[in-house]
Amino acid sequence: MDVQTLRAEAFKALHERDGTFVIPNPWDAGSARMLAALGFEALATTSAGLAFSLGRPDAEGALSLEETLGNAQAIVDATPLPVAADLENGFGDLPEDCAQTILRAAATGLVGGSIEDASGRSEAPIYDFDLSVARVRAAVEAARQLPFPFTLCARAENLLHGKLDLDDTIRRLQAYADAGADVLYAPGLRSVDEIRVVVQAVAPKPVNVLMGMPGVPLGVNQLQDLGVKRISVGSSLARAALGAFQRAALEIREQGTFGYGDQALPFAQLNDLFRR
Repeated sequence: MDVQTLRAEAFKALHERDGTFVIPNPWDAGSARMLAALGFEALATTSAGLAFSLGRPDAEGALSLEETLGNAQAIVDATPLPVAADLENGFGDLPEDCAQTILRAAATGLVGGSIEDASGRSEAPIYDFDLSVARVRAAVEAARQLPFPFTLCARAENLLHGKLDLDDTIRRLQAYADAGADVLYAPGLRSVDEIRVVVQAVAPKPVNVLMGMPGVPLGVNQLQDLGVKRISVGSSLARAALGAFQRAALEIREQGTFGYGDQALPFAQLNDLFRR
């Protein structure tokens, strides 16, 4: 098998084995290499992390498909790990846009990706139900044309866009599962009860849960007990890095001191890591 197929099979196996795995979200090649060196088994890109690194907002159409796939390509090339991509809304409203995005994503070496039902428009942030299902179905059909198992994740975005309707979120996830999505994901679930009901509603399909949000203290073992298969952390690692950067810069600006250097990773350690 070629390298992409091997990675795709390894990624598929992570979703089929017992237990839960964490799929952290690097925002560039360097952060990807650091995560690989720490022993993670797969990676997923983050649209917000990429947008912030480019000085742009997330979820407002500020990233192009070309920029997203260029970033994904750099992350794919940085490590031997399987990589899935945050493909936002498929970079278009129509089902055929989602299908084309999946095919272009696969051409970069990606072995998985997500399509969400958020439109990117403030006046109508969530696509209508029927269109949302058609978009997922088109993405699935494109993925099935590939010569390797591309893992398609379907995202229901209600909870991130002020529509706190868990029943509609579950209805959408179940329809996406019926349309053939391999993994279901409703970012913004915050409680044990919410997570449990979503996992049960789409079983036996695997569920991805977002962690790294303030005020959600659940750990890997608790999520595993709830039946969660995959845990991602979205933009939280990028935000943690930017938070440390801001605190360091504020120390210089406001205190005139440089104590942050005591907490920085040693130059030699990073240089050695990136030399390998």
